[in-house]
Amino acid sequence: MNHTSHELPPDWPTTEAQALAVQLELRTRVVLDEPGPPPGAPLTAVGVDVAYDDERDLVAAAAVALDARTLDVVAEATAVGRIAFPYVPGLLAFREIPTVLAALRRLDTDPGLVVCDGYGLAHPRRFGLAAHLGVLTGLPTIGVAKNPFTFRYEPPGPARGDSSPLLDGDEEVGRALRTRAGVKPVFVSVGHRVGLDRACAHVLALARDFRLPETTRRADALCRRALADAVAGR
Repeated sequence: MNHTSHELPPDWPTTEAQALAVQLELRTRVVLDEPGPPPGAPLTAVGVDVAYDDERDLVAAAAVALDARTLDVVAEATAVGRIAFPYVPGLLAFREIPTVLAALRRLDTDPGLVVCDGYGLAHPRRFGLAAHLGVLTGLPTIGVAKNPFTFRYEPPGPARGDSSPLLDGDEEVGRALRTRAGVKPVFVSVGHRVGLDRACAHVLALARDFRLPETTRRADALCRRALADAVAGR
């Protein structure tokens, strides 16, 4: 039984060494042997994203819940807070998760799948934002990124749905997935409690009209609005 929690763990790391130790410990809890929710079934898919104002030390997070079959918004929530961690490549989750969890707590629906704007296993230590958030919440999570980070891939075929392995050496850490014919792919990696085949199927279904899944598009727009409102004092 997986119990979900949207509370921030106590003693959130403040230094690079602390964060690395937490990352190395938590990555052992990633569940990779569950297929995840079946595509096409009734599902609430929640997109999460963040926007920063580094000058003002502010970060805004958004969580937007969609009906995965109709792509209609069923709930949304935002949170704004202070940036909790410095910018360190490979440790970006420590900057984002405190405010993302706050937004998820305010969402008045239960996510069946969380779609992160970022990476899961496609991470140097196999523990990107999607994996980290999944372990902390217990929710099925996937990462959808706009670029391949440091990993290599052969371009997938030109048709919607074509894919190719995203590789670190010989290890497949994700897939380059063509969501629109003739448009550059997105990069899908599993986070927690979802297999890669189903992760890609969900991304295709959520990216019905655009390159990026609607979960990501909606969350991106909402967190930017929330940050602008916070900066303006609204």
